[in-house]
Amino acid sequence: MAVRNIVKKGDEILRKKCKPIEVFDEKLGELLDDMIETLQGANGVGLAGPQVGTLRRLCVVYDEDLGFLEMVNPVIVKFSKKQERDIEGCLSCPDKWGYVTRPTKCVVRAQDRHGDEYEYRLSGLSARCACHEIDHLDGKLFIDFVDEFVTPEDLDKHTKKRKRK
Repeated sequence: MAVRNIVKKGDEILRKKCKPIEVFDEKLGELLDDMIETLQGANGVGLAGPQVGTLRRLCVVYDEDLGFLEMVNPVIVKFSKKQERDIEGCLSCPDKWGYVTRPTKCVVRAQDRHGDEYEYRLSGLSARCACHEIDHLDGKLFIDFVDEFVTPEDLDKHTKKRKRK
């Protein structure tokens, strides 16, 4: 496994639509392993293919209960009607944070590293993260959806307020 460089805002690869994965081999497994290691090293909760320089439809999302979810060719098949506005950031947009409204729950259909299909019913941060990462696969960044950017001071206040709950 290896930590990969995270592509930053301004690199055109982040604005391109990714192609589906058709070959499920050892190379794909190594890429997923590298993405998990990269995500852990960056202290993040999600990472998509274009963020590590590959225009393929895959991402990894960390879920507190399930651990690392490997999503190959993911599709959101259902959104909750209930949505929540919360602060997001992105490993590809360092020092940028803002309020984005996303569904509180979603169902993601994807394949694993072997090509087997599955569905995850996600809620809370995991649902938000899956939506964020799947947007990356279509060339969209969270900053495209921000309705209000926040300062580092605002972010710090928000984090402290959450810890008290």
